[in-house]
Amino acid sequence: MWRMGNMLRSVSAKEKADTGSHESTPKGLDEEMMVVLQDYPSPEISEPIYRMGEKLKVVAQEAYWWRVRSLQTGKENYIPNSHVARVYHGWLFEGVDRQKAEELLCLPGNRVGSFLVRESTRERGLYSLSVKHRIIKHYRIFRLDNSWYYISPRLTFQCLEDMINHYSDFADGLCCALTSPCLSGTVPPADVAHGAPPVVMRCKFDWKKVDRTQLVSTDSCSDNMVSYGVRNSIAAYLSFSGTQQSAQTKAENRKKKSKSVYTFPENGLASLDYEDDL
Repeated sequence: MWRMGNMLRSVSAKEKADTGSHESTPKGLDEEMMVVLQDYPSPEISEPIYRMGEKLKVVAQEAYWWRVRSLQTGKENYIPNSHVARVYHGWLFEGVDRQKAEELLCLPGNRVGSFLVRESTRERGLYSLSVKHRIIKHYRIFRLDNSWYYISPRLTFQCLEDMINHYSDFADGLCCALTSPCLSGTVPPADVAHGAPPVVMRCKFDWKKVDRTQLVSTDSCSDNMVSYGVRNSIAAYLSFSGTQQSAQTKAENRKKKSKSVYTFPENGLASLDYEDDL
């Protein structure tokens, strides 16, 4: 069994004894999660059962085929292993090259800052970070002899997880801060996940005929056109808005007083982009 480098912050003593290594395995709770790399079957043959970017849960493996269930549609069927890639921790895509990473990041549901980490298709243990910005940016992830990782040599990380966490808080030389893993915006349709939406009967109501004083009145016994629950909600909203604005003002004041603990080189880090295919 091969490993894809230091992925987690720490490893238990039992795991170290079992593997005989201080490196942690990338396989976790989501080890049986996959993403479709190309429509299957091809649209030229028939209507695709699974489409590119669709997330799948593995049911069983049979030779070169996977029996999978779509997280979006709930459909369960077979798909060849050449049409899917494993996804670990939501952002580490196995066996995805540069071109396919760009295709996946350009799918609907991804936004500026959406990203994925992919392993080199040429050599295991080499990684790249692909980020959606105005265009798709790619950054090579280097690895030191002590197994720490870095994109910029001035900033190293013990594991890939630490690196992703840092660049999710700060752009720190990247094109932008990381916002969400690739395809994480893909959610099951409402009618699949929760059944048909409820039908709410609405009666005709003219807000122009409502006295303004009735909106904030808390007298539950008064003859009021606006229900007691609605008036309570309005009052709570007004109270919350005032509290939120106060908290926002305090946060801005704290921000003005705080000082950055990071320094940046004058020429920036534009050289982090790379053009060679990994």
